[in-house]
Amino acid sequence: MGSAAIQGQLWGARAQDWAAYVEQVCLPLFGATLDAARVTAGTRLLDAGCGAGLLALLASLRGAQVSALDASPGLLAIARQRLPGADVREGDMEALPFADASFDAVTAVNSVFYAADMAAAMRELVRVARPGGRVVVTAWGPPEKCEFLSAVMPGLGPLMPPPPPGASPPHPGALSEPGALAGVLKAAGLRVVDEGEVACPFIFPSTEASWRGNSSAGVNQAAIAHSGEAAVRAVYADADRAHMRPDGSVRYNNVFLWAAGERP
Repeated sequence: MGSAAIQGQLWGARAQDWAAYVEQVCLPLFGATLDAARVTAGTRLLDAGCGAGLLALLASLRGAQVSALDASPGLLAIARQRLPGADVREGDMEALPFADASFDAVTAVNSVFYAADMAAAMRELVRVARPGGRVVVTAWGPPEKCEFLSAVMPGLGPLMPPPPPGASPPHPGALSEPGALAGVLKAAGLRVVDEGEVACPFIFPSTEASWRGNSSAGVNQAAIAHSGEAAVRAVYADADRAHMRPDGSVRYNNVFLWAAGERP
């Protein structure tokens, strides 16, 4: 069994808050991903792990023929409102419900490291790309370039539930080591054609907006279920306080990595 059932429940608990407060902070990363995937008019694109569909919406504005998949019914409801003419499906990245070689480009923004079997998810992304098509995968940058991870993860880690026996918990920084992201693409049989990084600050107008947005993320929902909302909120209150600007807004400077592979 893949990871869709677990992740879908976690990420859909506060879907509206995710769409309103968090998804848009990734706009620089979405643009870099679409450029790396060479998405233009007529491109057949699959966005795997589409969330509330903002990247897919941007792709449709470029004229792409968009398909999208996510595990969360709550997020998909928003994606379908945004993309009424698109093929938007609920499913598992480890068993994509699409035929072989269906797409010119496949994107997976900050999603593959949540798969129970990341290698299987990568094989599926490659399978549905046509020969010569591109697969673009993204991940968090190194901790020293990601103020958000550095501020939050030390306090959040002890509040997380233990992983199943023999499994490692998904970690946002799992692919931040030099060459790790490209290595995942190579292991899946792709020829790495480009890679880079993009600055992507998380900016929230207030600490309340920061909490509403960040608490909607699946990893925080897991911590809340295991340790209680008060404990998780205290971690964010401390982190936000350290990153608050004079006007009361909160800013975390971050870098995200992307790598583009071409299917032989």
